[in-house]
This record gives sequence, structure tokens and C-alpha cells, in this order.
Amino acid sequence: MNKNNNFWLRLEQLVASCNLKIDRPKGTPHPRYSFFVYPLDYGNLENTSSGDEDGIDVWLGSLSERKVTGIICCIDSEKKDSEIKILLGCTSQEAQDILSIHNTGSQSAILLKRGD
Repeated sequence: MNKNNNFWLRLEQLVASCNLKIDRPKGTPHPRYSFFVYPLDYGNLENTSSGDEDGIDVWLGSLSERKVTGIICCIDSEKKDSEIKILLGCTSQEAQDILSIHNTGSQSAILLKRGD
């Protein structure tokens, strides 16, 4: 097994071992930026931690199989932080839409799709 496949396997294992908490359902406005409406369910993996000391962020797409389809790596030069966002069950179009969201303002992001 190559290292790339090992990464996705370990990420799948992490996701499978944690509860997914959706705290921002599709169609709801952002709590601080009411102009932004979540196009997909957004939440985090409970009992995990990331750079912002919250759980690892997850975008949940429309595919019926909840398989890790990619990750978004993003930085925010204004807040001076970085994070990853797991894409779970996202179509290619949903992944591109999420990438666009994280490439606005002071944010810059890259999409790593499973299989790349």
C-alpha cells in the first residue's frame, strides 16, 4: 500500500470512529455573517481537535455513501490560521463549490480529491 492510500485509509478510520455533529444545516445562515448561507450540511467530528481547538470540520455532501471524497486545506491570512475540512460524500461539483467558498476574502484554499 502506498503512502497516499494509507492517508485516505487512516482518514476513513478517523471519520468512522467519531460521531459527526452537524451544527450548521444546509440552508442556514452563518451565525456571524448572515449573508452567507450554508450550501451543504457543515459540522465537525466530535472528540477531535484542529487548529482552532474545535473538532475537525466536515462538509457533508449529497452522495448516499458517506465516504471521504477529499479535503480542503485552507489558510486565513487575516486570522493567521490554517485548517483542513473533510469532504464527506461530496460530488465533484459540491467539492468545487466548497473550494470557492474557502477562496474568498483573506482565505486561500486548495482541494485534494481522493484519487489525486
